[in-house]
Amino acid sequence: MLKPAKRKKCKTCGDLFTPFTTLARTCSIDCAIEDGGEAKKQAVKTEKKANRKAKKEFYDNDSKTVKKKLTTICHKYIRTRDKDEPCISCGRYDHEITEPLTGGKWDAGHWKTKAAFPEQRYNEYMIHKQCKSCNGGNAAYTRKEHTVSEQFRINLIEKLDLRHVEWLETTHEAQHLIIDDLKEITLYYKAKLKAL
Repeated sequence: MLKPAKRKKCKTCGDLFTPFTTLARTCSIDCAIEDGGEAKKQAVKTEKKANRKAKKEFYDNDSKTVKKKLTTICHKYIRTRDKDEPCISCGRYDHEITEPLTGGKWDAGHWKTKAAFPEQRYNEYMIHKQCKSCNGGNAAYTRKEHTVSEQFRINLIEKLDLRHVEWLETTHEAQHLIIDDLKEITLYYKAKLKAL
């Protein structure tokens, strides 16, 4: 003789019912349809969450994304550090810049180009607050006898000293930064920015 099935609580309405199979979750067809819809919604929600997590992990370990984050933080630190100083090339202060500009008045300008000196790309002594006109190469705002680059060097010597500038001008060993290195440098600049 078969043992009678144990009563269960319906997953949809909460009523007690006697299941006709051990796998039954609901008391009626209507409750089963509703339960199926909820299960499907939950499955879609779980899948979306898994996709978001996978996408985040991809971008957290994508070198282009990590470099972009590092460059943003590094340049923000430079502009904050030098906020009370004039442009390193032309010497103009914030109130003296009147030309219409998109994206703000200030850039974080590199003394030597990133292409020529990639190993110095994130060196804070190589990067200084520079107005958009000078960073873009417009010589109209520098002293007549000097180009943007020459004036940058003169002001850099005043800011640091000749020994530091000559060291920056020498060739350095190429850096082969991996993602962990880039993340570590990002944390370094975040900490320095927070300290300001």
